Amino acid sequence: MGKNNLRILSINPGSTSTKIGLFDNEKCVFKVNIEHSQDELKKFKEISDQREFRLETLLNTLKEKKIDLDTIDAFSGRGGSLECCEGGTYLINDLMYNDAKSMRIVKHPSALGIVLAYELGLKYQKPAFCVNPPDVDEFNIEARITGVPGIYRESRIHALNQKEIAIRYAKKINCHYEDLNLIVCHAGGGISVAAHNHGKMIDCNDIVNGDGPMAPNRSGFIPAKPLVNLCFNSKYSEDEIKALINKNGGIKAHLGTDDIKEVVNMIENGNKKAQIIYDAMIYQIAKQIGAMYVALKCNCSAIILTGGIANDDYFIKKLKKYIKNLSKIEVMPGEFELEALAAGAYRVLTEQEIAKEYSGVPVFKGL
Repeated sequence: MGKNNLRILSINPGSTSTKIGLFDNEKCVFKVNIEHSQDELKKFKEISDQREFRLETLLNTLKEKKIDLDTIDAFSGRGGSLECCEGGTYLINDLMYNDAKSMRIVKHPSALGIVLAYELGLKYQKPAFCVNPPDVDEFNIEARITGVPGIYRESRIHALNQKEIAIRYAKKINCHYEDLNLIVCHAGGGISVAAHNHGKMIDCNDIVNGDGPMAPNRSGFIPAKPLVNLCFNSKYSEDEIKALINKNGGIKAHLGTDDIKEVVNMIENGNKKAQIIYDAMIYQIAKQIGAMYVALKCNCSAIILTGGIANDDYFIKKLKKYIKNLSKIEVMPGEFELEALAAGAYRVLTEQEIAKEYSGVPVFKGL
């Protein structure tokens, strides 16, 4: 394939939407966020049962856009429910497809990105890729160990956007991602702060299991004994406790909303509690950035602030006051997941990157 005629379809299923993007090379032709109502989704007993429904809505959208799928050169799908693996672009094989389809590891709609991309690739005889899935694990062994034998810190990161932002920054300064030490702070509904050491995310807070700073709807780190007390001496069920950690905690638990724009409005209208809570979250993020600075042995080329919250001036100004003496700060707001899916496929198709093969063998199995 020539470098000037590659058409790539990115597929990113989420909890209540399916995002798709069409790219000519790395240039976006269009992006669409297909919303799915709760009434539509509750018809399906399992998330995996949504496959046909999501495929139909995707195909209908492309038909409305008058896109002939025969013109697509490659399909690139968001991943999930895989064994922990190295970062990079994967050519989806049968093993990856089966793991994602079964959702035996994690039940999440993002896994359907692999399923849909692979099936469309088979039908139209085109390659299908998965780029930096949520299961990317590049931790140093020191980052895994906890004080309780058998309990290990896990790599749960916004891997797709984290890597894409780092690659974009490196390109911007005419460097290679693999030549830099970076701290990337992705601040959205969840907040991940990762240390990128020459192309590897060697440490990060766990955005699923309750680690690092609190976020708009996630608790972040909670002292262990009070959490144990909450589990055994309260009216909360096990599912409610888990939801408090990664769904209903953080700013939402304190203020009743996880919309940062609403929080900023509260502050502007004189709500002192809102200011304290938001400032506390920013403080915790700054501490996490400091921890990643140490993980890089205090050798950091730049700190990159990204995600939706990076659009908020209050957030950026307040955070910079804590970290301004650590390293250069680069603000790159927003998320680039569809772009990242297309870019990874494009790099492989143009031989800038070698596609990896999913083995189904986790990179870490414990000591």
